Amino acid sequence: MSNESKSVESKSDASEQSQSGSFWVGLSEDIWAVLIAGVLILSTVAWALASPDFKFVAPVYKWANSDDLFSKVLIANNLLLIALAGIVFAVLSAIAIWLSGGSLRKYLLGFGAIFILGILSLVIAGNKGINYYGLEYVIFGLLMGLALSNLLDIPDWLKEAARSEFFIKTGIVILGTGVLFKDIIQAGMPGILQAVAVVSVVWFFSLWLSRRLKVDDEFGVILASAVSICGVSAAIVAAGAIQGDKKKLSYVTALVLLVAIPMLILQPWAIKAFGIPELVGGAWLGGTLDTTASVTAAAELVGGAATKAGVIVKFSQNVLIGVAAFFIATWWVLRKNPEQALNGEKPSLKVVWERFPKFVLGFIAASILFSFLIPTDTVKQVGGFLKSLQTLWFAMAFVGIGLEARFSDLVKIQGGRPALAFIGAQVFNIFWTLLWAYLLFGGILFPTPDLQ
Repeated sequence: MSNESKSVESKSDASEQSQSGSFWVGLSEDIWAVLIAGVLILSTVAWALASPDFKFVAPVYKWANSDDLFSKVLIANNLLLIALAGIVFAVLSAIAIWLSGGSLRKYLLGFGAIFILGILSLVIAGNKGINYYGLEYVIFGLLMGLALSNLLDIPDWLKEAARSEFFIKTGIVILGTGVLFKDIIQAGMPGILQAVAVVSVVWFFSLWLSRRLKVDDEFGVILASAVSICGVSAAIVAAGAIQGDKKKLSYVTALVLLVAIPMLILQPWAIKAFGIPELVGGAWLGGTLDTTASVTAAAELVGGAATKAGVIVKFSQNVLIGVAAFFIATWWVLRKNPEQALNGEKPSLKVVWERFPKFVLGFIAASILFSFLIPTDTVKQVGGFLKSLQTLWFAMAFVGIGLEARFSDLVKIQGGRPALAFIGAQVFNIFWTLLWAYLLFGGILFPTPDLQ
């Protein structure tokens, strides 16, 4: 199935919109992601405000042995919670797919399969032994998707539901509820400075390296954003800002997750083996690993202070998603209109707005809402539950990424040069971030932060 047929903004959508005149028909994928996430967030908050003593229960995926598996995870109540989440997700997303001209029958059939694989990835990663090594559900979701796409001929009904961008955009909006400005402010200057120093320098270095290896700028921008900011989420933001090729985005997201596997294992080992201070090690992990969950899992192998430092740095980088989206959209418009730049003219704000990924606004709105407008007790009451919803969207997204990627593409696309550029940029990122972690969290430029 072509990318156009899977896109929420397909030509068939536009013709159906003109025929029906309905407001809902033809809404972009970004807007649907914001609407669905908004429904989940606001309904949860409304319930919590109406019932302050209500305890939101999220499905359990963690288990240590077979007894745990059958007494905590595979029990009726827990399976019912998982099934209810699946039904709600299916209904909300199916409305978007149907109004966007997609095949409702194929989508629901494929959604069921992807949802089950996503849950399976969470259960596998929930094992205590696997979790100890920091191996996340995103890796298992990707590997299952890759196995299916590379070993089997994927049926159309499964391709119809492999909407990784749609799922992860929805999850990113919900992610905003956990990115609280007060947590970043508490980190003080070190966390914010490291985030800025790492993101800005690594982004431009990655783009420079891509050009040196004769990788086109579209690929380079997506790749640079993934390496410098926060992995897959940033890659999707960048691809939206430049309206990039979905095949290139799928390629980069697969690279992000494949390269993350050895990093999750080797970096915590290196911190201990080379006697890197705990706070420095945590900040290093926070600046190099791509998700808050992976940072937390890896940092916990080092210590409690490392976990706090890592999460603070990662949150600081996550906040830069909105800034990066505006910068990339503006920079790309200038690049596409060099005569404007030569004449000293500013790029059209309308063009920048058209390229700006709208789901980022949902992420920012959710962060502002939970940082300043919702009572702290309510934030604590719903935080874990919303986190579980975000994780579930991401789990399905990474299964979808695997289904859309093929190993042969890593070598065939532009002679494998994008993969070399990504790995080279990631190596630079590792050493550059370690330097700044020492400078800012090692007591060199600032007093060592008290995060005990």
